[in-house]
Amino acid sequence: MSLDTTATSPAVLFVTLGCAKNEVDTDRMRSLLLRAGYSEAAEVDEADAVIVNTCSFLASATSESIERTLELAEAAQEGVRGLPIVMCGCVPSRYGDELPDQLPEVAAFVRADAEDGIVGVMDEVLGHESVVPAAEGASAGPLAEPLRTVEGASAYVKISDGCDRFCSFCAIPYIRGRYASRPFAEIAGEVRALAEQGVREFVLIGQDTGIWGRDLGEGDTLASLLVRLAMIVRPYGAWLRVLYLQPEGMTDELVAAIRDTPEVLPYIDIPIQHCNVAVLKSMNRTGSADEFRALFDRLRREIPGMVLRTTGLVGFPGETEEQFEELLDFVQEQEFDYTSVFSYSREEGTRGAEMDNQVDEDVKLDRAQALTDVAEELGFSATAKHVGEVVDVVIDGIDTDGDVPELIGHAWFQAPDCDGAVHIAEGEAAVGDVVRVRLVDSFCYELEGEIVEGEE
Repeated sequence: MSLDTTATSPAVLFVTLGCAKNEVDTDRMRSLLLRAGYSEAAEVDEADAVIVNTCSFLASATSESIERTLELAEAAQEGVRGLPIVMCGCVPSRYGDELPDQLPEVAAFVRADAEDGIVGVMDEVLGHESVVPAAEGASAGPLAEPLRTVEGASAYVKISDGCDRFCSFCAIPYIRGRYASRPFAEIAGEVRALAEQGVREFVLIGQDTGIWGRDLGEGDTLASLLVRLAMIVRPYGAWLRVLYLQPEGMTDELVAAIRDTPEVLPYIDIPIQHCNVAVLKSMNRTGSADEFRALFDRLRREIPGMVLRTTGLVGFPGETEEQFEELLDFVQEQEFDYTSVFSYSREEGTRGAEMDNQVDEDVKLDRAQALTDVAEELGFSATAKHVGEVVDVVIDGIDTDGDVPELIGHAWFQAPDCDGAVHIAEGEAAVGDVVRVRLVDSFCYELEGEIVEGEE
């Protein structure tokens, strides 16, 4: 997508840190600013200002966000002209009152829930008068032309924000606020516009996607959302994928929608975190090994051939060696296709940070490595089982570093950015194309493929 710029348009460099939800938020700010007459810079030395959209999910992410901001501020000072830095997103949301004194290098701080007012903020920082009044730019309505940070065939679409769970290890509710579903009309408008621009996969995200619609009205459920969005993307031959489903969100209606709607990929992401009842209760979560076992058995029975992703969190305060071994055995037993492994981080402001019996760092690292070893053994095996299949592959990029350009894409069982890729050494295609590929070999989570013509 080419962007029209003029010599008098202030140019903004966008730097996005953290998760896919932040990418979506950056896209919205980018769209609002472009509509208001701003342009986008590709490098620091081309910019009149920098927007850093920060992550604060973990202490390490907060540190990375602050370090990156200071690096940009230092680079700006080395330039001929002053370059204001605007910090947005999770760090201002979590530590807003403390930041002005601690980070005088930053010109303005914008909380996540105030990002729709970015036009007014940038106008004030730069002494600029936008071609679109700030009040119009800050409208909470659907955007006429959603823009993407990364040009490609896949796009993340945020269907909700915030969280009501208050898991004792997680700061998200304190950063993003209470759960709020995004209205269907707004989601549908964005999906339709992106499909017209060439997007062929829509990845629906939120802190807790399974309960979408409960705060909107009777009949609004994730299942109904998927069915209605499927009708929109059907003419474009596009896919729908859902991430971040909590176990309680897997209703009979949702299972049926995933099973019976061809556009919805049978890829189910359910972060269990743990399976021991006592640990889950301490985490302020529900469930047990038996309940999860029954859920996964039902899903495999009702959605044959589905791919299952989960998340394991080790080293939570009070976790014993026996409780960790229970989680290890459960993951081994369930043979998940993909398992993300996290070591508990003691996050300021959460209940977990105040608990007794904090687990030693060395023990947490050992447990995380042990679970990662099991997860990789299972994941590599699950990837290898796809060798010999002929599948549709969405082309995400072209690697030109080697002697011959290599096409890189992903199949239906690979979520973009996290599950590995399909590498195609020979053949011609453009980014955004969907090509038919025979999978011929695997290495870890990566697959090699060959383009085939006219084969089902």
